[in-house]
Amino acid sequence: MTKPSTKRLPQRPIAPEDLLRFQIVSDPQIDPDGRQIVFVEKHIGSQNNSVSNLWIVAAEPAAESVPARREGVSPRSLNVPRQFTAGGSDCHPRWSPDGTQVAFLREAKEVGPQIYSIGIAGGEARRLTNFPEGQIGEFCWSPDGNSLAVQFRPQDPQRTKTANTQRQQQGLSDPPWVTDDLFYRVDGEGYFGSHRHCLYIVDLCGEELPARELYGQDTLGTFTFDFSPDSRQLVVATNRHAEPSLHPEANELLRIDVATGKITRIPRLPPGPKTSPRWSPDGQTIAYAGRLGNDTLYSTENLELFVCHPLRGDTRSLTSQHDYCLEAQSLTDIAVGCGNPTLHFSPDGSRIYFRLSNRGESHVASVAISDGTLAFHTHGPLDVRMGNLSLDGRRIALTVGNTTTLAEVAVLDVAATPGAAAKGMPSTPSPTMLSNLNGPLLAQLQLYAPKPHWIEAADGHQVQLWVIEPPTRKKRIPAVLEIHGGPHAQYSSSFFFEFQLLAAQGYAVFYSNPRGSKGYGREHCAAIRGCWGTADWTDIQAVIHFMKDQPFVDTQRMGVMGGSYGGYMTNWAIGHCHDFAAAVSDRSISNLVSWSGSTDMIEPTSDYFPGNFWDQPEARWDQSPLKYLGNAKTPTLVIHSAGDLRCNIEQAEQLFVVLKLLGVPARLVRYPSNTSHGMSRGGPPDLRIHRLQQILAWWRKYLDAASGDTIGG
Repeated sequence: MTKPSTKRLPQRPIAPEDLLRFQIVSDPQIDPDGRQIVFVEKHIGSQNNSVSNLWIVAAEPAAESVPARREGVSPRSLNVPRQFTAGGSDCHPRWSPDGTQVAFLREAKEVGPQIYSIGIAGGEARRLTNFPEGQIGEFCWSPDGNSLAVQFRPQDPQRTKTANTQRQQQGLSDPPWVTDDLFYRVDGEGYFGSHRHCLYIVDLCGEELPARELYGQDTLGTFTFDFSPDSRQLVVATNRHAEPSLHPEANELLRIDVATGKITRIPRLPPGPKTSPRWSPDGQTIAYAGRLGNDTLYSTENLELFVCHPLRGDTRSLTSQHDYCLEAQSLTDIAVGCGNPTLHFSPDGSRIYFRLSNRGESHVASVAISDGTLAFHTHGPLDVRMGNLSLDGRRIALTVGNTTTLAEVAVLDVAATPGAAAKGMPSTPSPTMLSNLNGPLLAQLQLYAPKPHWIEAADGHQVQLWVIEPPTRKKRIPAVLEIHGGPHAQYSSSFFFEFQLLAAQGYAVFYSNPRGSKGYGREHCAAIRGCWGTADWTDIQAVIHFMKDQPFVDTQRMGVMGGSYGGYMTNWAIGHCHDFAAAVSDRSISNLVSWSGSTDMIEPTSDYFPGNFWDQPEARWDQSPLKYLGNAKTPTLVIHSAGDLRCNIEQAEQLFVVLKLLGVPARLVRYPSNTSHGMSRGGPPDLRIHRLQQILAWWRKYLDAASGDTIGG
């Protein structure tokens, strides 16, 4: 194999258009023999569209290698990934149990989303399903390889392609939505009314393409599922309450007979949300992620790992002794979130592997079934995302990235070193990198590694933050404080395009995980439950003071920005201080009273926030940035999507109107209704670039106006 050239091209600053050049890899799946990994590669096509195909790479490290570019990983092998499918909309690859083929999801214009399979040698993909118009969610193989279990939700009959065409021909209006349920829309998916995902069994042995509904009449919310080892049953985590979004404590685990559809509720499970069930190899244990009580899956409480007996229940938590949360999402602006936890048993059933985010890093961890002993299997400032295990349990498919390197495919050998797991130490060698799709592009770019810091807030609380400092200059430079969304998520060791872009333009970038963030224990997260703008603001003020103390920062040219809850806190900042020369408020919350009734995340009364938003709105109003905007003087760019169902566009419009009435310089950028809350990381490419250009233009106008003082002058 020819060695790659060691000649380096001249490096240049990263530009908004580089977003179009990235290859995003995700969902790595190793074959049963542990020899190959199939994964999703996504990039921007020539028609302002996202193109996704399956690629494949050998999991065996090549003989030659080059040094790794990131701490905590082994040298990158010279294996060359190759494109495996060419559908342009292919995703969710899953190996057949015998390793001879890969099933995957493809959305074709003629037939809509369907499941296909392709042999390992390649060739034409074969369609396995024949669903009508609608949406396919998760699917999995039965262990015997004879069937698939598939989530499917039909399109509303009045909104199919045929119905739309007929309506246009007759000059009729679009039909109204009529719903009796609170759960009728989700940001990113849009409106679906009373239609729900149902669970189907697809028989792969017949010549037809049959899909038999197995569980549907009771699916009033969402659900997750897994096959039993003998393929005869499915375990389903679901909620059959009439208003599931208001009663997360009603979540339960059901055993469903594949042949007859008979439903048996697993008894004696504690009340609380449950998700991601996984059957042990011997069929004697079911693992799931959940928590006790009335909170939803999105909560300040830790999401724990439970195990139970499929017949008796007998539930116990394996992670209650550890102050970790299985739902600590690590944020990035080049990929969507990780979703529900993914659990994998070791072949002997003694351990369960899962992804765990902690203190700004994300790693592979495992816990012993016997005593709850926890072990981390990766280490260092990385963002590790886990796929699956090989059949013998020795290898795990991963993607691994960090703050200056986009995620690439890797493999981890988890043959444990004796005694290491008991000590909670990394028990395996570091991941071995298998792909380098973005390496040539990244080698051309000037990228900046953030420096971590710990600071003390006014009340003594310790806060972690990072600083990206452009090359040393003779003059003080402008600085931007970025505040993350959630709030119950975390900034981590993942590549953040926006941060690198700001640094390339000469801005110092500061970002932190204040109280309310996940990854620092329950108390850190729960400190702002029902009281936003308190401990979180104390921590952010500490970051502001830290910014002012840096000798390279021009304190007259500091900006603040954030999206979602980060937009909320940006709005809060401009109403409570005058430290910033400008602000950017993106997909924000400005009024908790009106937000509570317009979001797709409806909460039970007096649950997260005290009172309600109609006749007991006092707590929500006291925590609303709008209440304090009379003090605002900071020029503010307001960015929002008209199709945002998480934080309705009215939140931005209220903010913009108040600022204009107060005479504060403000601009509203309103993106169209075909964009959603996650536009900055998954929206149309041209609009994502437009958003970045608007932000840069705002900073140039308000942060670059002054020349800056000489350092030490």
